[in-house]
Amino acid sequence: MNIKSFLAAAVVGLTTLTITPSANADAPGIFPGLSDYMGRDVRAKSPVMFTYMPDGQSYLVMTDGGKKIVKYDTATGKEIETVIDVSHTRESTIERISGFSLSPDASKMLIYTDAEGIYRWSFRAKYYVFEVKRNILRELSTNHEKQESPVFSPDSRMVAFVAGNNIYLKKLDYNTEVAVTTDGKVNSIINGVPDWTYQEEFETTTSMAWSPDNTTLCYLKYNESEVPMFTFSLYEGVCPAREEYALYPGEFSYKYPLPGVNNAIVTLHSYDIETRKTKDITFSDSQIEYIPRIAFGGVGSDRLIVTTLNRDQNRLEIYTVNPKSTVVKSIVVDKAKAWIIPEAYEQITYNDNDFVIYSTRSGYTHLYQYSYTGQLLRQITNGDFDVTAYYGGDALGNHYYQSTCNGAINKVVSMVDKKGIVKHLSPLEGVASATFSPAHNFYVLRHSTAKIAPVYTLFNSKNKEVRVLEDNKALTARMASLPAKEFITVPSDGLQLNAYMLKPRNFDASKQYPLIMWQYSGPGSQQVLNQFGIDWMQEALNQGYIVACVDPRGTGGRGEAFMTSVYCHLGVNETIDQANAARYFAQLPYIDGNRIGIAGWSYGGYETLMSVSGKNSPFAAGVAIAPVTSWRYYDSIYTERYMLTPAQNTDGYQNSSPVNLTDDMNSRLLIMSGTADDNVHFSNTVEYLARLQGSGKLCNLMIFPNKDHSIYGCNATQLVWSNLLHHFNSTLK
Repeated sequence: MNIKSFLAAAVVGLTTLTITPSANADAPGIFPGLSDYMGRDVRAKSPVMFTYMPDGQSYLVMTDGGKKIVKYDTATGKEIETVIDVSHTRESTIERISGFSLSPDASKMLIYTDAEGIYRWSFRAKYYVFEVKRNILRELSTNHEKQESPVFSPDSRMVAFVAGNNIYLKKLDYNTEVAVTTDGKVNSIINGVPDWTYQEEFETTTSMAWSPDNTTLCYLKYNESEVPMFTFSLYEGVCPAREEYALYPGEFSYKYPLPGVNNAIVTLHSYDIETRKTKDITFSDSQIEYIPRIAFGGVGSDRLIVTTLNRDQNRLEIYTVNPKSTVVKSIVVDKAKAWIIPEAYEQITYNDNDFVIYSTRSGYTHLYQYSYTGQLLRQITNGDFDVTAYYGGDALGNHYYQSTCNGAINKVVSMVDKKGIVKHLSPLEGVASATFSPAHNFYVLRHSTAKIAPVYTLFNSKNKEVRVLEDNKALTARMASLPAKEFITVPSDGLQLNAYMLKPRNFDASKQYPLIMWQYSGPGSQQVLNQFGIDWMQEALNQGYIVACVDPRGTGGRGEAFMTSVYCHLGVNETIDQANAARYFAQLPYIDGNRIGIAGWSYGGYETLMSVSGKNSPFAAGVAIAPVTSWRYYDSIYTERYMLTPAQNTDGYQNSSPVNLTDDMNSRLLIMSGTADDNVHFSNTVEYLARLQGSGKLCNLMIFPNKDHSIYGCNATQLVWSNLLHHFNSTLK
């Protein structure tokens, strides 16, 4: 469950079922003060995005508004040369570059323009192939106006791409194009790219893999013909206005599997480049429901690595496949009492002779190194902490990773050598992350704390500082006078929960303040982190609130048992923890226990509805943004990972869905949703309102026509936060 823009849209709000505001409510409108904390001038600067050359000694940057791509020296940052200037290319010309990718040998680039969004991450665009030495720019395809997910062959001489749900192969040396598949059909058969659910929940946009010897292209086929269709309406709106829907609404339809219904049937195939023959690859295990990833491991062209999951997502099996003989061998099986963490199959790292995977088998998330025969070579990391990112290894056998070794609110970048000796590369306090060059000869370390804006520093392979790319000192100094997060723990059911609190300027401990509790609370997530951030909360402090955030059971960074304690009953323990935290805060002399509100977005919106519907809820008011209101309404992969199917867990679905709890909702509630949300459908809100009305209850509602899950663009974000503050001003003051 994630937040990402998809459809451009309008931003008109409609309020219905209005509860009477208190006399001191603010007039409607955007809070002017929000711009002080959400504008561009308070955003931390980051180094320009760059693409390393294969040797890591230089990198490429798109400059001049997309007119040029320039090469720079990594160590010095000095310009080396202009690689492409769109005003001086041969054969074809374009106005500007929207994005690019480099071929494996760096002799070519794939350049795209005129991108058109499809789903969360995916898009189709007009692609061109640029030959660096000859300065030649050619259309990738003259047969298809736009292409999707193009992939270079390892020798950089071919490109596989998708158009119209079919895979095509472009041989660049001969400027020829052939169809790899011909059965692609919208809302039925997809070749080479994943369906909506895979894209959203397995975070992948391509399902093709080239063999290292360039002779074979392997791909997944998604048969979604039996997946039910979901449709939502589109309106004229404003910003931008969609005039085609001025009088009659349009619609957007796509395949969306709900819990317990048919998923797309996924099958694996290999295509021989020379013979143009396709082979079907089958697995004997009938329990395989998902194939999240395919990739060739190491240098062997007879070793396609295929990761599979059962429908319950508690059993991961990794296979090697010979794409020519179609022989399949199982090499690794990992099981979980609850669910296999997504990192285990989404972030496998393949080396020449081994691969590295994540597992929670020890009770914490750690890294394990395997041979391609399935032999466990080494547990790379150990300890009572979670590894939260893996950055790969170098030629000396060192492995680089991010972890919670100094507590869940901090993220530390570390290195462990072949002997198991650990060296921390970042401060222990704060949140750090790293980006490495392909050869691991350089890396950029990003580090911030709640009081220090992000600092980006370039290091070499000896972990010596080369230069500071961005220090954000001016922003740190400018924001130093703002109230900072105070990190605390709060008790709940015998546990200590991580939390932070923000107090208004000129805080007076002899007074009592209303409290807003902001949270997300989703499985594996973290909101309570020692990192820099300036947002709407600062304006809430100006309005006279204390703001707090609590990471309840189910959240990440604290081991498997803490995270999986919510298995099969989402929202139950989280609601207990949020309520206990509110009662803890209410005992503090400077917080008014009768004026506590709770708010959240997406899963946080869901948990808001659960919290305001809890027995003897301590929350006087709530704001739920884009909330799930029943797990029966959300997609199969995400929901079943944590809840199994409705048939397997009937009581769990009943007790974990706000639509079934409206009789107990006794807080003053505001819901905000976008009508074009392809992730958490607006129908979640509609069905909740119906149940709420059936219970004889009122709430406030703000609808954002044509907006998706992110409710972004045309002041929409500021409208969301302003409406949240107006609501709390009318209910908590």
